[in-house]
Amino acid sequence: MTDKPKLNPTLKLVLDLGPLVAFVIAYWRFDIFVATGVLMAGIVATLAVSYALTRHIAVMPVVTAVVVLVFGSLTLFLHNETFIKLKPTIIYLLFAATLFGGYLFNKPLLAIVFDAMFHLTEEGWRKLTLRWAAFFIVMAVLNEIVRQTQTTHFWVNFKGFGFPALTFVFAALQYPLLTRYASEQPNPEAEAEREEV
Repeated sequence: MTDKPKLNPTLKLVLDLGPLVAFVIAYWRFDIFVATGVLMAGIVATLAVSYALTRHIAVMPVVTAVVVLVFGSLTLFLHNETFIKLKPTIIYLLFAATLFGGYLFNKPLLAIVFDAMFHLTEEGWRKLTLRWAAFFIVMAVLNEIVRQTQTTHFWVNFKGFGFPALTFVFAALQYPLLTRYASEQPNPEAEAEREEV
């Protein structure tokens, strides 16, 4: 059994943030509809590059891409920016529901996503899963507050800078948990399921 190829961390960060950066720049130069088209193209491009380099694509980027393409298409076809603004809410709620579901059925879904980077005990994965699921719910609520109370200009800037900053801070705050529940051995169930993805 061979390990799947992994992306260089710097390249992975570029692929993760590239479509969002392009979206914000396109909005500044044009409008929300051009930016939506750019975001859709960027998401497809990053999936293609990721697959070309590793010969597999993780589940979360695929789910994100599907939601972006569906809500982006609705935005463009109906010429209604509400749909692209709803996209983060839908994605955050999907991720939260998936993590809560995995937690309830004792499936280490977060471990499958992150186990290539670090290893935790079973208790560590369960606590981290609950934290990330709760964080995604907070982010969904926050997106709805901003979407419904602020201008499109504010929402785009908050999406481009606020959400990534909040995610980075939250992830950094998990470091004590990661060290407390660190394990030298990978989670066997996570390893088995990751091989099937």
